[in-house]
Amino acid sequence: MISYAHEGNGVPVVCLHGWPGAASDYRALLPLLERDAQVVVPELLGFGASFTPSDMDRPATDFGRDAQSAAVIELMDHLGFDDAVLVGYDVGSTTASHLARTRPERVRALVLGNAIHPGSAAASLDDDHRAEFWYQDFHQLALASRLVDGSTANVRAYLEHFWSHWGHRAIATDGVTDELVEAYARPGAFTTSVNWYRSGSATLATALAMRGQEPPSPVTVPTTVLWGDQDPLFPPRLAEGLERAFTDLRGVHHLEDVGHFVPLEAANEVAAAVRALL
Repeated sequence: MISYAHEGNGVPVVCLHGWPGAASDYRALLPLLERDAQVVVPELLGFGASFTPSDMDRPATDFGRDAQSAAVIELMDHLGFDDAVLVGYDVGSTTASHLARTRPERVRALVLGNAIHPGSAAASLDDDHRAEFWYQDFHQLALASRLVDGSTANVRAYLEHFWSHWGHRAIATDGVTDELVEAYARPGAFTTSVNWYRSGSATLATALAMRGQEPPSPVTVPTTVLWGDQDPLFPPRLAEGLERAFTDLRGVHHLEDVGHFVPLEAANEVAAAVRALL
């Protein structure tokens, strides 16, 4: 069973973090929602408190899209949730969308930050944008683990690069927390976290797999997207095509001073979007 925090009462809301993040991605959102909903914030497989040293012996596929989705369903079953509103960005957005596509009866609605969808995945391969995804290629290399894994200083430097480059509002760009560095610096924890990329679940792998193929079926559950327009990884033009990927799109809200870490940078806006779907 993956580790999780559980606060509040009412309609279940499950909040899924990104990389390089953890449950702390929702530290600003949780207090805003716990009076209105039953809020669950898990650490996904291989992340944070859900990481165990035995994870180092498991294949990368044990931490990919299908496995993370199954872990969320297992948690919902454990808590007795028939369905839930899923909130996510980055890894969490991909996992939430996959669940809504494959298990729509378990997803009441989606609230997504900078939602990854077939159009955005395809645009990630554009010549003028491909370089932003360099880290996804780097994570395929054993060298990434040798350079970063188990070193507090190297983990901090590596994570701070992404938080400062991808974030925009001060709450994200002030730097990573000691708690987050400690979680990723445990021997094996960094390598296990990048198994998401090694499993073929990340944006570039998805885009390459889709070339020459029909896009996956659209998501049909009610969906609200909040788009941080200052995200260099998913700039506003990558929102094009959302209406084809999500057929019950309740709104796309562009936040001009928000970057990649939408649940942390725009907690009030995300809370309002969730409340509208309860």
